[in-house]
Amino acid sequence: MGQTITEKILANHAGKKEVFPGELIFVNLDFILTNDITGPLAIKEFENIGIDKVFDPEKIALIPDHSTPNKDIKSAQQSKIIREFARKYNIKYYYELGRVGIEHALLPEEGLILPGDCIIGADSHTCTYGALGAFSTGVGSTDLAYAMALNEIWLKVPESIKFVYYGKLSKWVTGKDVILYTIGKIGVDGARYKAMEFTGEIIRNLPMSDRLTICNMAVEAGGKNGIIEPDEITLEYVKDRAKRDFKVYKSDLDASYSKVYEWDLTKLEPVVAFPHLPSNTKVISEIGKDIYIDQAYIGSCTNGRIEDLRIAAKILKGHKVNPNVRLIVTPATPNIYMQAMKEGLLEIFLEAGASITPPSCGPCLGGHLGVLAEGEKAIATTNRNFVGRMGHPKSEVYLSNPAVAAASAVLGRIAAPWEVEVKE
Repeated sequence: MGQTITEKILANHAGKKEVFPGELIFVNLDFILTNDITGPLAIKEFENIGIDKVFDPEKIALIPDHSTPNKDIKSAQQSKIIREFARKYNIKYYYELGRVGIEHALLPEEGLILPGDCIIGADSHTCTYGALGAFSTGVGSTDLAYAMALNEIWLKVPESIKFVYYGKLSKWVTGKDVILYTIGKIGVDGARYKAMEFTGEIIRNLPMSDRLTICNMAVEAGGKNGIIEPDEITLEYVKDRAKRDFKVYKSDLDASYSKVYEWDLTKLEPVVAFPHLPSNTKVISEIGKDIYIDQAYIGSCTNGRIEDLRIAAKILKGHKVNPNVRLIVTPATPNIYMQAMKEGLLEIFLEAGASITPPSCGPCLGGHLGVLAEGEKAIATTNRNFVGRMGHPKSEVYLSNPAVAAASAVLGRIAAPWEVEVKE
């Protein structure tokens, strides 16, 4: 019996010829990461181990992206802990304010995550990197502490589910809609502890930005990891970025899957996830014109890349944000911010009446830079809309792609992109 791409990567990093679903294994790691929320907990546990060095200071990233710039004394203390740890152990990839970006956009951009890698991060959306053909998954801070010391972690080999998408996506339909559609079909526990392998002609025609978005939200279906086989688009993305050698893996034709889903998405419309689950989805034509919003947010590790900002700017150009709406835009990294400035996107956002923040996770998790008050509604390009996710427990978050979020900001209600005149 053949092996899936996930099984091949895990077998290689476990020093085994093959592995099987359900098997418990120890794997060596290519890269690990943590941030200013989970990092201090991992550092405290690391210090309790009683050793005087990390396994490799060039295979660890410390990224203070959640409360950047520091929003209060507590967040400043959190950042100080990881800053001092980075200095003490000469951690190469520590990113200070002004250089830091949202971790799951920053690390692929920096060429630190590559095809065939085995990666863990103390953040649930570490599954993003599967878009490059890597095995990547989120872990707890204690697991990360021991990985920093020993360069290994134990895992149960997940079963794999294959998702095959046929057809060609319509205008204004993106990778965000593909993954929201998928989660709507299988539910938030439909891939619990499974490897979600995404394939088919639609995936093969998606740019890397959309692939990263899809794998980013695998965890929202309960997935252990999301993964896409590397192809020419992947190799083009990494060829000038890669900081080291890498190996490409592909699933065998006779690999075994616990389930296979096949969907033709030719007629798919933009998808919106209603409160309070990413699986509570409707296509845009099923939504009335009476869901008024107080805030629109375009950014996050899911949709804060330059391609996302271009889409939003195309909708917003020549228009004004509705007077009853706050529009917040967050470029995911300094490089994306710079590129958006060079392309004139920031000018479009500012002329429309948007507020542009530095790269930060702040609005997405209701930390700062866009916290919702009681009773407020927001449409956001983020990945979660649980109760209280972006602020008050009695606020509501609707998830969408950047085009829908931008159109909604203009019209003051959840709206389809084609309801706004696009001024080329």
